[in-house]
Amino acid sequence: MVSGLNGLHEAVLDDDRVHRDHRHLGVESYYLYLHGFASGPKSAKAQYLCDRFTEADIPLYILDLNQGDFSHLTLTRQLQQVQSFLPPSDIPVTIIGSSFGGLTAAWLAQLCPQVKQIITLAPAFGFLSHWLPKLGLETVQQWQNSGYLPVYHYAEQREIPLHYQFITDVQQYPEATLNREIPTLLLHGIHDDVIPIQASRTYCQNRPWTTLIELESDHTLGNVMPQIWQEIKQFLEIGH
Repeated sequence: MVSGLNGLHEAVLDDDRVHRDHRHLGVESYYLYLHGFASGPKSAKAQYLCDRFTEADIPLYILDLNQGDFSHLTLTRQLQQVQSFLPPSDIPVTIIGSSFGGLTAAWLAQLCPQVKQIITLAPAFGFLSHWLPKLGLETVQQWQNSGYLPVYHYAEQREIPLHYQFITDVQQYPEATLNREIPTLLLHGIHDDVIPIQASRTYCQNRPWTTLIELESDHTLGNVMPQIWQEIKQFLEIGH
């Protein structure tokens, strides 16, 4: 079984298709959703979008990026997990990514030729530059020295220790090198205090293949999901 299949949304999990190699489904295109940091495949955004795609008769695959081991999560591990799930390069893939999943989607677009377009929701560009200052220098130093930092995991509803390798791994991915020109839609709340909207504005500078939609919302985007779905439908030409 492909890594991460056991983390698919239940709407797909109950389908016999997950018990067969997805590369033999005969699909013409692939749609994949990546949840955010310390989140999970049953998040509100994931379930909302899965329901909307289901209504449009389009399968949306949702991986569990925690893999049962959030403590050793890294960006590299997420990239490897998704790459192992992707179909062959002749099948076009669309990735929707939320927050850290959005950052992951951007790197997959850079690395994987079958990824033809991406949609990012409050993408976590400049993730460390926003998160580490909030933790404070002393906490970060203690984390580095001890090896682990308790992080509240929203899907598990408890604190889980995260290894410091998460930090050193992300540092190996300079966002300035993200330059593959594929259609990219960014949806970001102007009141986001986790990943400020300026991060998306900066990312879109000198990347004319990107489109930024600024929304009256915060990092959760919970109050604008119907609007987000309309933007996604227009971007993907669903129902046209």
